[in-house]
Amino acid sequence: MQRKIGLIYEGKAKKIHAHEDLDKVIIEFKDDATAFNAKKKAKFDGKGELNCQISSKIFEFLVENDIPTHYLGLKNKNSMIAQKIKIIPIEVVLRNIAYGSLCKQTTIKPGTVLNPPLIDIYLKNDSLDDPLLTKERINLLKIINKKDLETISDMTLKINKLLKTFFYNIKLNLVDFKLEFGYNSEERIVLGDEISPDNCRLWDLNQKNGIIVSLDKDRFRNDLGGFIDAYTEINNRIDIFINSKQNKC
Repeated sequence: MQRKIGLIYEGKAKKIHAHEDLDKVIIEFKDDATAFNAKKKAKFDGKGELNCQISSKIFEFLVENDIPTHYLGLKNKNSMIAQKIKIIPIEVVLRNIAYGSLCKQTTIKPGTVLNPPLIDIYLKNDSLDDPLLTKERINLLKIINKKDLETISDMTLKINKLLKTFFYNIKLNLVDFKLEFGYNSEERIVLGDEISPDNCRLWDLNQKNGIIVSLDKDRFRNDLGGFIDAYTEINNRIDIFINSKQNKC
């Protein structure tokens, strides 16, 4: 029987516990919700379980499509087992549609479709408010070499194509999302962290007349209400989609 040996790290939304296998960790999803680099905080019963369940299903989909990830399987309803990785201290944001900070920092209008999609890279550092990086700054800070950065960019574009189709199948428009990567014990770059409404901006395609209905953390970030309902809706849609595929087999 697997057991939690000790807490390695606690972040805003997850706890990382040691595993009996030194090359693995247990990732526990918390019920905490944060926004604006944790300047806004709240707790919602069931959020951790929902994010864990959604992430696990999406990771399984990505693995089936040859994306290397840290995900190894579920431990329980709100915890997953993953490869122990050395996180690369950058956050990779892919934008399919202009919204949020991009529109605040540029003259691009919200809702503008970005073709090709835009990849923004940020320094993973809360004390500095995760500043936007240039390739020259990445090189100056010696965060990651050029070849590995290109690998991450290529992986991000491939993940985007897969996720756009995945979410479209459950009537969601993938506006943008954040990814984190790391090196596993074999020094291979793998996708880490989570894929959930916490780090994806998802708009409901069931809406008409151009009305934007967010089913993601914007419901908490912008005080829209229905936060847990939105996450539950996404989880339910994924389950229905997965079950329909299995029934066709």
